[in-house]
Amino acid sequence: MPVSQSIELCRDVEVGAAGLSSAEIEAVLERTAPGLTLLREARRTGALPLLDLAERTDDLAGINEAADWLTDGASDIVLLGTGGSSLGGQTLAQAAGWHLPVIGDLRPAPRLHFLDNLDPLTFDAALAGLDLERTKVLVVSKSGGTGETLMQAMAVLAAFEEAGLKDRVAGHMLALTEPVIGGQLNKLRKLLAPAGVDMLVHDPKIGGRFSALSNVGLIPAAIMGLDVAAVRRGAGEALAPILDGAAPAACPPAVGAALAVAFAEMRGIAVNVLFAYSDRLERFTRWWVQLWSESLGKQGRGMTAVPALGPVDQHSALQLFLDGPADKLFTVIATRCRDLGPRIDAAMAADAGQPEFAGHTVGDLVASQQRATAETLARNGRPVRVLDVERIDERHLGALMMHFMLETILAAHLLGVDAFDQPAVEEGKVLARQYLSEL
Repeated sequence: MPVSQSIELCRDVEVGAAGLSSAEIEAVLERTAPGLTLLREARRTGALPLLDLAERTDDLAGINEAADWLTDGASDIVLLGTGGSSLGGQTLAQAAGWHLPVIGDLRPAPRLHFLDNLDPLTFDAALAGLDLERTKVLVVSKSGGTGETLMQAMAVLAAFEEAGLKDRVAGHMLALTEPVIGGQLNKLRKLLAPAGVDMLVHDPKIGGRFSALSNVGLIPAAIMGLDVAAVRRGAGEALAPILDGAAPAACPPAVGAALAVAFAEMRGIAVNVLFAYSDRLERFTRWWVQLWSESLGKQGRGMTAVPALGPVDQHSALQLFLDGPADKLFTVIATRCRDLGPRIDAAMAADAGQPEFAGHTVGDLVASQQRATAETLARNGRPVRVLDVERIDERHLGALMMHFMLETILAAHLLGVDAFDQPAVEEGKVLARQYLSEL
């Protein structure tokens, strides 16, 4: 498997009373069996198209063609969309070096911009800083009715018109939204149809936060030069044990879901921290926060998702994690980084008073830190799951994303909530539209 999972530091024999006994883990694992059966049935009947994506190849040519069109002649590519319409693409793009923490985006043109958070100053600055003659735009909205995305799209149309490009918008914009249903155009289609903008189809049965392995996430991945077929193959490897009928204990997503629910129910631990040790997984942690929060937080149930990035958060959040409330379950994503990065000269290490650095690489230190963090948390009575990832590439990231989507679906089943709706979010959207009309 591309990703190996260890739950030893979640057991009572390792972390004391905060840990779970083998009997407790097995009891909740048994409760995942019906959920696994439902997933297999959904795959057989096609009721959950997410599960079909792992083996699907017929759409890959179209995904690559869209990416080629967006990059052709472009100095900048802007992706409009929020939440699940953006975070999956950001996650995959970052694996190829897009917008790494601290250093930003050092790639040559075309530069990729995800304008996912609606901020008036940021959006205004982005429009002012773009050469619209050489800018391509992809607008993503599953429903075609997302208010933030529609407002951004309108503002971009106005900017093109102001730049004298009104009659050339179709050569600069592409949209991805649900198909025409019952002959009725959704709001995004109505907005862009007069400009002749081409429309790609968002599968109406795949929700935004579960769409990373569809064209929603794979077009940005292809723009960054990733092998999108390899992303899908990795996803297939994570799904395989479930489809093959493996027992719950042999299905890593079932084990992860059972742990989260067991700690919440039996130990009152309802805060889940995802501690990833790679700059290339920073957006992954944000993608996971939406996936976990919006899928599980319903009817007074759910677990609070907290992202963390290592090693930098060892100098801030780790103090709270170790010495604050003991109310958290940790998942450490450890990457194989030994022998990577600059190697430290022995004489320089001695002069700096760090002789242990001599002859070691930056990656050696990070490898030691991620191991030390997991063990220190466990020694302080904090349960820790460790996911070991050999490298951050298409196959491994596809496997990670499918693993966490399956884990989320199974956790929702255990909690008795619908993983695929978001009623509270919709309520807020209605109220926001009301307040806007009153301004």
